[in-house]
This record gives sequence, C-alpha cells and structure tokens, in this order.
Amino acid sequence: MLTASDYVDWHLMSHISLASHTVRQRVAQVLITLARTIGQETRGGVALLLTNEELANAANVTPFTVCRLISQWQRDRFLVKRRGKILLLSPERLFLHMI
Repeated sequence: MLTASDYVDWHLMSHISLASHTVRQRVAQVLITLARTIGQETRGGVALLLTNEELANAANVTPFTVCRLISQWQRDRFLVKRRGKILLLSPERLFLHMI
C-alpha cells in the first residue's frame, strides 16, 4: 500500500506541475531536487551525472528544450555542462532565477 500511495502522490504532483509551472520552472526544479538528493558536493558546486535525455524525461519536456535551457543557464553561469555531467554552480541562484 505504501508503494502504491507513493506512486499516486508522484503522479498527482506530476500533473499539478504540468498544469501550473512553466517548462523553465519544471526543469530547474528537477535539477535542484536531483542536486539535493543524488548530487555530489564539490568545491565548485554540485555535480550530477545526468544526460539531457534523462533530464528531459524527468521534467516531461523534449531533449531539445533541455539543451536550449542548459545553454542559456550556462551563459548565465548557473551551471557548467559536460558530456553526461552537469556541475550546478549555485542551486540557490537557479532557484531564485526560476521564481
């Protein structure tokens, strides 16, 4: 029952997010959540082993959209993207930027 309840909660939150958040907010929220849960703290920020496709699937957007947002955030110095790896320089700044 607990597993089923968790799935229903996740499904409900996913639909609420799709209806009430912009694409930029959804992708940023996924990045911030992953940084908190599976990210590796480094001297330069929080490192995530994550591809554009994985991020797109988690945020329910296209990989092209993720690529465009990542490029913009890299120009704005919120993160650094390497092949299969994202270094989130400041999760707090990204969070404030998405509001």
